[in-house]
Amino acid sequence: MIKSMTGYGKAVCELSSKKITVEVRSLNSKSFDLNLRTASVYREKEQELRSEIAKQLERGKIDFSLYSEFNGEASSVSINKTLAKSYYAELKALAGELKDSGSDLLALTMKMPEVMRAEKQELDEAEWKHVRVAVDEALKDFQRFRLDEGKSIADDFTKRIGYITSFLKEVEKADGLRVDNVRERIRKNIAEFVDKEKIDQNRFEQELVYYIEKIDITEEKVRLKTHCEYFVKTMQEESSGRKLGFITQEIGREINTIGSKANDATIQKIVVQMKDELEKIKEQVNNVL
Repeated sequence: MIKSMTGYGKAVCELSSKKITVEVRSLNSKSFDLNLRTASVYREKEQELRSEIAKQLERGKIDFSLYSEFNGEASSVSINKTLAKSYYAELKALAGELKDSGSDLLALTMKMPEVMRAEKQELDEAEWKHVRVAVDEALKDFQRFRLDEGKSIADDFTKRIGYITSFLKEVEKADGLRVDNVRERIRKNIAEFVDKEKIDQNRFEQELVYYIEKIDITEEKVRLKTHCEYFVKTMQEESSGRKLGFITQEIGREINTIGSKANDATIQKIVVQMKDELEKIKEQVNNVL
């Protein structure tokens, strides 16, 4: 089943003194690239979080945030009153010297360095169990998002591979007429310069067969059909993004060869349509996990 590499998940955990919020989001990336931000109290659990995120999300440029908000019943901040009074006195004296009203001295004092101090918190293991539940819920929400996006991508792939397969059938029809047209065109060209009686028919047929073999696209048509079928089959596999990328390269190679060997305006127009659909597939493959 196809999963999108982009995704978003969120979970909230309400505790007695705080609210824990977990958010996960990701964008395309060739590898696993994690940017993890947590509240300082959970810093010691970062390695545990990294291991779990890497195991579940596999690949992508991932932003993971874990932060907490205290409610009105608890506070992790204290005021250094001694330092605040010292700042205030100095500011008030300066305001007097400058004959300034000093109406906002308290607000300015509270912004001075070291006045507000965050009290160091110790991690409560009972609290961490609730946090881990929230982390798991956010990751599950994120995975659901990836699956939903993946279904849309899979539907688009199926449609465009179907277009390429339909174009291939048009190529097969045009190819049958092409061989006859080539044979007739060569006969006419030779007839313009050589008398019909002087043409060695056996030699002519040998050269014609040799030329037609050089422009034959039977193998390319068979391989293209096989690659398209393999692409659809691979879509059912887990983490198929890289594999689908390799298959699109093979599909493109066969389409290009058909266009170059065909030497036929009708087939080359169909090839252009195939390439257009393939480019749209390639753009989406970059977003598949």
